[in-house]
Amino acid sequence: MKLASLKEGGRDGTLIVVSRDFARAVKATGIAPTLQAALDEWSTIAPRLNALSEDLNEGRAQDAFDLDMTKLAAPLPRAYEFVDGSAYLPHVERVRRARGAEVPKSFYTDPLMYQATSAGFLGPRDPVLVSSEEFGIDLEAEVLVITDDVPMGVTPAQAASHIQLVGLVNDVSLRGLIPGELAKGFGFLQSKPRSALSPVFVTPDELGEAWIDDKLHLPMRTWINGTWFGEAECGVDMQFDFSQLVAHVAKTRPLTAGTLVGSGTIANEDTGKGASCLAEQRTVETLRDGKPTTPFLSFGNTVKIDVTDATGASIFGAIEQSIQKA
Repeated sequence: MKLASLKEGGRDGTLIVVSRDFARAVKATGIAPTLQAALDEWSTIAPRLNALSEDLNEGRAQDAFDLDMTKLAAPLPRAYEFVDGSAYLPHVERVRRARGAEVPKSFYTDPLMYQATSAGFLGPRDPVLVSSEEFGIDLEAEVLVITDDVPMGVTPAQAASHIQLVGLVNDVSLRGLIPGELAKGFGFLQSKPRSALSPVFVTPDELGEAWIDDKLHLPMRTWINGTWFGEAECGVDMQFDFSQLVAHVAKTRPLTAGTLVGSGTIANEDTGKGASCLAEQRTVETLRDGKPTTPFLSFGNTVKIDVTDATGASIFGAIEQSIQKA
């Protein structure tokens, strides 16, 4: 099933079920008022939402309405926790090679992750507001999973059963601010503003054979100003699957229902498939030509991020945003 939130009913939106073709939707308020409320009691709420989804897709749902993407908030307008990884090591390797540094051996056995901003997410059509172009505005197209309550100390095999939804995120980065922050040795802060989520989150069963070994096996398609930018394969070169990432986060603490865990920028060893962020493309250019030529985003630029199935149909709906001055 596909779940989304309308921009109404308060900060956490109103939960709706969306048809597979994105044409129709129905409010799920008789089952759960918000997606967070549904996740809080997922084992009992999910079967009822599934039944409503079946009714909607078969034309039996009462009070169904035409879906307007511009009226959607992020599926989770705010979350208790968002932890982002960097599971695609070709990206890490290239970035470090461009500055003459080696990848520590531990990166291949211990996931690289950080605590991200979760107090508010942009909707799939909301603009990205930034104060200055000098901050180095970048997109980062990623896959993420959403969990129910995860006990502390779970194994990856146990963690897999706690992955309840899958979605996309544009993890906006301000590249010009990152070096100074990392030099302090205390992680990201100002360089990581609010991210945008895909129009819908889907249950893993909705993905069929594209969800194998806790990875999404489809290309991440990105466009900038309407021009193709990349289609890196999500299921290729992912050093750690999502069950491993969730287990890593839960090693010393339980995770609250509604926790988001990101994959990090999708990147492949094969650079012919393009990139999922500008920093990646600029690194490829630096290694090849000695300097980057692709600029970071400017005010007025547009970004589109989407994942489609074998028929070309969008699975999560596209994130489509403009970059605007705050």
